[in-house]
Amino acid sequence: MRKQFDINKLVRPNVAKMKAYSSARDEFTDFNKDMVFLDANENPFNNGVNRYPDPQQGALRQLIATQKEMNEDGILFGNGSDEVLDLIFRAFCIPGKDNVISLPPTYGMYKVLANTNDIENREVLLTENFQPDIETIFEQVDGNTKLLFLCSPNNPTGNLIEGDKIETILNRFDGVVVIDEAYIDFASSPSWITRLDQYPNLIVTQTLSKAYGMAGIRLGMAFASADICAILKKIKPPYNVNELTQQKAVKHITNTNNYNNEISSILDNKNSLSKVLVDINYIKKIFPSDANFVLVKVDNADKRYQQLVEKGIVIRNRSTQPLCENTLRFTIGTAQENEQLITALNAISN
Repeated sequence: MRKQFDINKLVRPNVAKMKAYSSARDEFTDFNKDMVFLDANENPFNNGVNRYPDPQQGALRQLIATQKEMNEDGILFGNGSDEVLDLIFRAFCIPGKDNVISLPPTYGMYKVLANTNDIENREVLLTENFQPDIETIFEQVDGNTKLLFLCSPNNPTGNLIEGDKIETILNRFDGVVVIDEAYIDFASSPSWITRLDQYPNLIVTQTLSKAYGMAGIRLGMAFASADICAILKKIKPPYNVNELTQQKAVKHITNTNNYNNEISSILDNKNSLSKVLVDINYIKKIFPSDANFVLVKVDNADKRYQQLVEKGIVIRNRSTQPLCENTLRFTIGTAQENEQLITALNAISN
């Protein structure tokens, strides 16, 4: 069980002293009323977006809280998950002093954001089966290690991080553990959101870009204790989630039938594609996947990538990543797109 944890000991001192910026729409919150609004220096001529958006994203927050069966004060929205991750860095890590742990091969933005914020990123390679090397991780942890990033299902490998390993890290680590669940909707295991009450040092991030098919609106989510969310809200821009994004998200999320049908289709297509990949002679290994993509090892990734491009198929060459030599990543498309991929794969057998 997690020992006693005080999040306030991890917050940057300047952030701890801050008060969040109070916008016009924070001070008068009932802006759906039929009022004359002369408080925010807006253009008064109605075109649907002439007013500032709800800075607290109330309608969207209520909807997500209901769907996730959690309290609204444990939710933070961002302009994509990347903004949410950046806020976490800026809330807890002192530039030039603190460090974080990431576990390559993994999502590359952890490293980019660490560099952007002048935070040392201590990389500990996953094991050969893409699981955390627990003891090596904790050999790298010191008194200035504030964050540890786990991507599960992991990108680019596609696998879930084993639950007992995550529990061990949550229980042993004295900093904040961020579990990036961008692909959790495709996975066979439940979200770690259900464990937030057990682990006050846990932040779970999710996105509407993958399973919900809304990459274009840029909406990321963080789920954590009310204390952590209150800290992050201090430093988020007041109108970081625009009006059109909020409207589109509420409308689309409400359509649960569409969501379920698309998830089912993607998983069926992944299963069909995986069965075909087994018989392609230059594919040496197919890695298990709980995401909407499949990572495969081939004889010559550079060659096969270029051949597929010439056939009109754009995939991702992941060979530059640790432990991913000669690997290609196939995102699961529609049934028709998968057939085009299979045709192309068979046509480049030489």
